Amino acid sequence: MEEQQVGTLRFQIDFSQPLYEQVLDQVRSSIAKGEIGLGDKMPSVRDLAQQLRMNPNTVMRAYQELERDGLTEKRRGQGTYVTSSTERVQTFRTDLSARYIDSFLSQMESLGISWSDIEAYVHNKQINKEGGNRT
Repeated sequence: MEEQQVGTLRFQIDFSQPLYEQVLDQVRSSIAKGEIGLGDKMPSVRDLAQQLRMNPNTVMRAYQELERDGLTEKRRGQGTYVTSSTERVQTFRTDLSARYIDSFLSQMESLGISWSDIEAYVHNKQINKEGGNRT
């Protein structure tokens, strides 16, 4: 896996996986985490493709999907910008969280792990994360 920094964006590219999905997922994640600010200018398709050493059509496909998600917007003659809508990003974060939780629960179910075991595991993880301190 190769890590590259392009402006404020950091990418970990695995050339054995679909590239456009990696670009898409990593930009979505960066927007959701606030690593890319609302209204920030995105690198041009050409610049990002050159930096990541991939076909511009691959980056274009990811950018089109981001625009469909409402996470970016094109400004004629200026480029692509992250949405300035806090509400849109929050909605996306909520949807993304729900998908991750659904996936996690589905995987646990396929392993035959009960809901009470999942709860106990998550509870113990949180306690360990907090260093054993309960609030």
